[in-house]
Amino acid sequence: MTHTELSTQSHVPRPWYENAVFYQILVGVFNDTAGEGIGTLKGVEEKLDYLQWLGIDCLWLSPFYASPLRDDGYDISDYLTVHPEYGTMEDFEDLIAAVHARGMKLITDLALNHTSMDHYWFQESRKNPEGPYGDYYVWGDDPDRYPDIRIIFTDVESSNWSFDEVRGQYYFHRFYKEQPDLNYDNPAVHEEVLSLVDFWMGKGLDGFRLDAIPYLYERDDTGGESIPETIEFIEKLRVYMDEHYPDAFMVAEANQPPAETREYFGDGNRMHMVFNFPLMPRLYQAIATSQASPIEEIMPELLHLPPGTQWGNFLRNHDELTLEMVSEFERDLLYSAFLPHDSMRAHLGIARRLAPLMDNDRAKIELMFALMFGLPGAPFVYYGEEIGMQDDPSLQDRDAVRTPMQWEPGPGAGFTTSETPKRPIVGGFGLSVAEQRHDPDSLLRFVRSLIAARKAHPEIGIGNYESIAVTEPSLLAILRTLKEEDRVIASDPLGSAPLVCLYNFAPYPIDIPKQALTPLGGVGHVEIGSEHGVSEVRAGDAIPAFGYLWLSALYSA
Repeated sequence: MTHTELSTQSHVPRPWYENAVFYQILVGVFNDTAGEGIGTLKGVEEKLDYLQWLGIDCLWLSPFYASPLRDDGYDISDYLTVHPEYGTMEDFEDLIAAVHARGMKLITDLALNHTSMDHYWFQESRKNPEGPYGDYYVWGDDPDRYPDIRIIFTDVESSNWSFDEVRGQYYFHRFYKEQPDLNYDNPAVHEEVLSLVDFWMGKGLDGFRLDAIPYLYERDDTGGESIPETIEFIEKLRVYMDEHYPDAFMVAEANQPPAETREYFGDGNRMHMVFNFPLMPRLYQAIATSQASPIEEIMPELLHLPPGTQWGNFLRNHDELTLEMVSEFERDLLYSAFLPHDSMRAHLGIARRLAPLMDNDRAKIELMFALMFGLPGAPFVYYGEEIGMQDDPSLQDRDAVRTPMQWEPGPGAGFTTSETPKRPIVGGFGLSVAEQRHDPDSLLRFVRSLIAARKAHPEIGIGNYESIAVTEPSLLAILRTLKEEDRVIASDPLGSAPLVCLYNFAPYPIDIPKQALTPLGGVGHVEIGSEHGVSEVRAGDAIPAFGYLWLSALYSA
């Protein structure tokens, strides 16, 4: 089809989320405006200018609902109430208004698989099995039922069932025993979910991150993950969202094997976005082995998504570096590379932040960021990673990577005036926003420049991906071009210039092979990369150890 033919057709710009940059915030450790050692919703609002300066398009807030906080808010005791330590509903409404006033978006976490055992539904369910809430949860008399369903938190729980003395039955839980699973075989639970979606979307939200979404239903003789009934509910929820909130989007936390993960896109009729769990551990494998092959092998399974869908790329988040879906050999490899002490283990993963995982090696940290921003998908930045925040292995479970944001040097780190913050502050020279914001060589300024470079090249997130064959096993070479329909939308009749992205996983420099620059006519203009001050590169020029380059073509005047 010619460009002229394409131009005569109706082309709709891509949805906003396909090429957005996201930023994950844990409200309780982001910014304390009350002096109580706990972050607040007002504290998030206070830092919106910083996030806008950084280049963030959409904020993702961790659960801030009423909760006993046994699982950092993912154990929700009331979906329709703000936890008093975080603020008020008015504070939340003010935050949404302030976000939208800056042209940004806001999504929140929604845990639909389970509630806190303190939730009114569960308390009524355990007291009155025949009452209106009696069937809201998965109850049974046989604690050995569903033997094929794996125990996720194997280091904490020995069974997915716990006995409730009030009701005299066992209740099912995928995660901690304090988080009973909802019963999706009960239509009333569906109605409750749609009602709470209405409530929060009515506040002006732009969408949701759906926590633990593969586990909604249980069935005998299955592993209980991504089963047809769960997929059917997701399709039902998507229909409801499209009918009532057509501009909103949903991103799924579906930590599944690649084929099952793709099921959450469907034909574009399920989730708008799915976190890229298939890719994430491959990035770490490439660093650990100094080989590009882990990424090269997985990428063909991740391409050609249905229209209107996108991967959510990430390096770290509020959970452990999850290794559930890698092979035992790969898990041992990653333990060997990134787990110096067993105290840093959480469940099957590693409770460490990006910078410590990379041994605080600036080149490796930059390389990982360049991969997340340079591969197809929408990048998610975990708070504090942009300044190289450290973790605290002395803290239990995943709290090691959930310490307060460091805004300034000194006591309180600009996070709080309290002398007793809820979680200890992990300090360190140069590890604050104030110290890095005006330093042109800081990690923060690098991440900001990377975000700007990515926005200047929309083909990185949504364009064509083509592997360039090179003989050096430590070099990943890829060609990115804007798809023809997107060039029409952008009124770009000449077409987007190709972009070549090169990544060196070796601990030594590698010469750029001739074939890597062939798409650029043999010479590349450096858009961003680890050769500071160099504007052009040619075959034979070196990429430093753990270096990277984004290269565009040179054009003569």
